Amino acid sequence: TGETVHLGVLDGNRALYLGKIPGRRRVEISSRVGEFQPLRSTGLGKALLLGEDDAKLREFYRSENGIGQPYEVAEGTWLRRMRDYAKNGYAFDLEENEDRIRCVAAPVRDATGKIRAAISVSSAAHYMDDQRMHALIDDVRGTAEQISHELGWETQEAAPKKKSRQAA
Repeated sequence: TGETVHLGVLDGNRALYLGKIPGRRRVEISSRVGEFQPLRSTGLGKALLLGEDDAKLREFYRSENGIGQPYEVAEGTWLRRMRDYAKNGYAFDLEENEDRIRCVAAPVRDATGKIRAAISVSSAAHYMDDQRMHALIDDVRGTAEQISHELGWETQEAAPKKKSRQAA
């Protein structure tokens, strides 16, 4: 695709980028493998936090105050977005971390359901309008779920089917 794909993990209060596959378009995205990025402003960082409660989310949000660039999204707005993202299994970066770069991200879970990593797809905002971002949700979330299944995780939808088979 024309988008850049990232893989990252939570490392303390930052997202550590483990992998980056550049897209075919000549879009420069500043992330680098081995680099730490913010949690609250990157799609990857947000996806890594989707399993956290409000108190922990506030802690992560506040830990980045005064570090690096000012963040334009108020804490209350960010928390509401994070609740929606958690409910839907994906997160967006709406040019919050880097000017003119947008991103769709989803968490990767282990066999216990704990979020261990995240993947994201990023590109320039003019390629990633709202329609494109929404079109990518199923692919990004589906890929993260596939990786999660390889790690032994079962989706919530799969669990009831298993129980009903056992009851039969």
